[in-house]
Amino acid sequence: MPFDPMKNGPRPITLAISALGGQGGGVLSGWIVKMAERCGYLAQYTSVPGVAQRTGATIYYLELFPHEEAKKAGRPPVLALMPMPGDVDIVIASELMEAGRAVSRGFVTADRTTLIASTHRDYAISEKAAMGDGTADAQTVLEAIRAHAKHLVAFDMKASAEAVGSVISSSLFGALAGAGALPFPREAYEDTLREGGRMLEANLAAFDAAYDLARKNVAGGAHGAEPSPSSPLPHQSQLQSASLALAEGKPAAVRDMLNRIPAELPPAVHDLAVEGARRCVDYQDLAYAGLYLDRLALVARSDDGARGFQLSGVVARQLALWMSYEDTIRVADLKTRTSRFDRARKEVRAKPDQIVYLTEFMHPRVREIADSLPAPLGHMVLDTPWINKFVGRFCRKGRYIHSTKLGGFFLLKSLSALRRIRRSTLRYQEEQARIERWLARIEDLAGSHYDLALEIGRCQNLVKGYGDTHARGLGNFNRLMGAVDMLKSRADGAALLAELRAAALADDQGQALTEKLAGLSRSPEKGRKT
Repeated sequence: MPFDPMKNGPRPITLAISALGGQGGGVLSGWIVKMAERCGYLAQYTSVPGVAQRTGATIYYLELFPHEEAKKAGRPPVLALMPMPGDVDIVIASELMEAGRAVSRGFVTADRTTLIASTHRDYAISEKAAMGDGTADAQTVLEAIRAHAKHLVAFDMKASAEAVGSVISSSLFGALAGAGALPFPREAYEDTLREGGRMLEANLAAFDAAYDLARKNVAGGAHGAEPSPSSPLPHQSQLQSASLALAEGKPAAVRDMLNRIPAELPPAVHDLAVEGARRCVDYQDLAYAGLYLDRLALVARSDDGARGFQLSGVVARQLALWMSYEDTIRVADLKTRTSRFDRARKEVRAKPDQIVYLTEFMHPRVREIADSLPAPLGHMVLDTPWINKFVGRFCRKGRYIHSTKLGGFFLLKSLSALRRIRRSTLRYQEEQARIERWLARIEDLAGSHYDLALEIGRCQNLVKGYGDTHARGLGNFNRLMGAVDMLKSRADGAALLAELRAAALADDQGQALTEKLAGLSRSPEKGRKT
């Protein structure tokens, strides 16, 4: 329903826009001001920069007042410079957590506020740097904004804009129009965009798409249609199309691999298995994806259907992550992909005739160099003091490599080509042995101590990254696996292993884990499993 600013007597329409740096919050504010002034409103616009642990976050605040009402009163209105809790008519959030921040600050109220929010995520530094899964719970935020907003328009506005080659500010503007949150016709919004001139065709396309989605949200009820911040897992047809480019023209082999999933695995894990197989094809080849499915099928055969095949689901995800571990070959491959260069150009909004340079900082240790060599040579580098010392001379400091220049690009591309001999490398052989031991523990305990087997599966999230990060994570993982023999005889073994895993993720020095293990060795058993 269109907004009626005169319902409770003359007063300003208040809008707060919460946007991250580079998302066009200032541009969006300018569009609204121009549109309001063209439609006979006085407009005031202020901005207060802040920090959102991702990039600079700014709150833009606007107040709009009908010019005719000011003339009737014989004096200009007094407009505020900052939003006040409980006194905001419209909140526009360019990202899901920004919507949550607006709710927590009291700007969104159930009796007044129309909330227009993009449901995509731009992760904070604290979320990215966490040793475990540090991402904030998006579902909790979605429930909060639904509960606090009088009207809600929420969908992935970033994806909607990028689909037509535009930016999120155009989608936010379209959603504002589609929500009917301001007393202005659609033509006023479109005329404002046309007046801007830049990226006109793309901006209008993004505006139109967001307008239609917003209308559907409004039609969905007071709290809008169900927002969906996450993308679904790929279907098998998508896996096939993605895999064909990597399968060396072997479509029959791809189909055979895909057919194994419904034949050998329970339906509960089909989507995860498809994504895991796709990841393994991308990482190595079809045969490697086949090994992934072989391992997953063994776990599924020992799983408990009455428990909803939880163990198979955990292993499907964690096994795919472990089998695509980040060695130097993988890192070099990812850094030289065309999609990465295209993404960098898009992020800096480079024009077709502009050159964008990327500089990589890389600091390989002797261990990474040895890991990338065939196993006998890798052992020789690590175990022979003079060779270790000689190689170490070249690893004392990091190096800057220009991946968009010929020298740096061909260096990384040559390293990524070692994928063909990856199976002979020291790192590959060591990782596969660790994976087999991990799976053997899980299969051994699945029948007698299901919950403990689940926790062992989840412990894989300690092993990640490369360099020092990988070494620390692997060390913590080994310490936890060393405690499993003691825990499997205890009724509370699964709960204790979960506590140890949480302690391992608490700090990168391992102090919390050390204290927890020390306390565990002193604590009495709370019942013995029989």
